[in-house]
Amino acid sequence: MLNVVERGHGWVEVIVGCMFSGKTEEMIRRLRRARIAQQMAVVFKPAIDDRYDTRDVVSHSEQRIPSIPIKDAKDIEELAGNAQVIGIDEAQFIEGDLVSVVRRLANSGRRVVIAGLDTDYRGIPFEPMPTLMCEAEFVTKLTAICHKCGGTAHRTQRIGGGAERVLVGGVALYEARCRQCWEQPGPDGEPVGQGRLFNGTEEKNDEEEK
Repeated sequence: MLNVVERGHGWVEVIVGCMFSGKTEEMIRRLRRARIAQQMAVVFKPAIDDRYDTRDVVSHSEQRIPSIPIKDAKDIEELAGNAQVIGIDEAQFIEGDLVSVVRRLANSGRRVVIAGLDTDYRGIPFEPMPTLMCEAEFVTKLTAICHKCGGTAHRTQRIGGGAERVLVGGVALYEARCRQCWEQPGPDGEPVGQGRLFNGTEEKNDEEEK
């Protein structure tokens, strides 16, 4: 059972967005500010995410913070100790019942800061992030710059690597895309066309309506 480590209430902050939107960088910024405020903070990341470092959480902009790699959500409760602030990066890759763990942490007086993808490369909500957004007191949705047109991007485009849902990667496998430039993936994961809805049906344009 977790102990309350400070007076007051705990809460949950969720930072979501597509790839390259600055989610991890924003989480690192908040955790660093907590440490400046003399609060005990600890950061966790999924062990499968070893793109830039096997232990540190590292953003695409090369911001980094020490972390504890884990596989299952239950490890967070076991390793958090008396930390007042708990950061969780790439939460969509963590196995187990993360929602219940986060709820217990917040109920015990902790501040929990979570970063992750709200949708996968197919445009489908990426659990447990949608449920965590409902659980959170504060939700921040970030956008990126579209790699094709320079517009505002909020979707992730996979440009290689196959069709499996969980595939950790960076610029070699993913791009940020706006609504107009995003292409619906086919069964093999490769893009099949632009302007598709999340359910895979085509949006009708003016020419098709005529």
